[in-house]
Amino acid sequence: MQVVVITGLAQGMGREVALKVAAAGDVVAGFDVDSKGVESLRAELQAKGCDALLTTLDVCDRPGILAFRDEVLSKYRRVDTVLSNVGIGFFGPFEEVDLEKANRCLEINVIGPAAIFQAFVPGMRERRSGKLVAVSSLVGQVPFPFESIYSASKFALEGMVLSLRYELEPFAIQVALIQPAQVSTSFAAKIHTLPPEGSPYRERVRRFIARDEELIKGAIDPSTAAERIFGVVAAARPKLHNPIDAQSRLFLALNRFLPRRVRDEILLRQMDIR
Repeated sequence: MQVVVITGLAQGMGREVALKVAAAGDVVAGFDVDSKGVESLRAELQAKGCDALLTTLDVCDRPGILAFRDEVLSKYRRVDTVLSNVGIGFFGPFEEVDLEKANRCLEINVIGPAAIFQAFVPGMRERRSGKLVAVSSLVGQVPFPFESIYSASKFALEGMVLSLRYELEPFAIQVALIQPAQVSTSFAAKIHTLPPEGSPYRERVRRFIARDEELIKGAIDPSTAAERIFGVVAAARPKLHNPIDAQSRLFLALNRFLPRRVRDEILLRQMDIR
């Protein structure tokens, strides 16, 4: 039986992964800023007789994370896997980006995972066992236009995980990255906004949004994505890089082997912004 910590589990992929972890007989501990979602998940897990410790918490609340860690370790004595699923999107032409809002995105998407991993590493190091799994994105390796801040956050997340792998391997702590392209949720729709009239980027952004929303319709659903993420969580030795859908596998492969000029042409045509 594993004790699995999951952040961002109130809805979407995080919730689906939590349900799959519980269904496998493992313990779920986690948090989300969405209190209603946390309460409904708690009720669902209790109705199924599953052992869980859930709380409402903002990933930017550093003292809160440490208090959550202490509560989890007090109840279960150990944590086997930490899945950092929390994250927000960010969209818009770089020239027009509100940098204060951009800073909030970086705080949640980069420092948030850092805080939850750092909280549980000491216990894993002492036990010489554990897994840290971070939900990144295709744009953590393949930057997309109009997603400069979001891409920056995922590049940073991947760099952090790849770096700490060297530090933690001597203590038998494993790390893994989840790299979806798109999942059929409202994640992208919440951030898709057209620049104001008169913006030199408005027409290209309009075409990008239309194409992105078309691709989302054919994307994998949260349950299927969660099944693949659960496979990484449950694996004794997960792969470091884990694309979970056909589009991410294709683009990541092209990114490794094709010249930049060719990759750029494919991306611009794919997103209808050439």
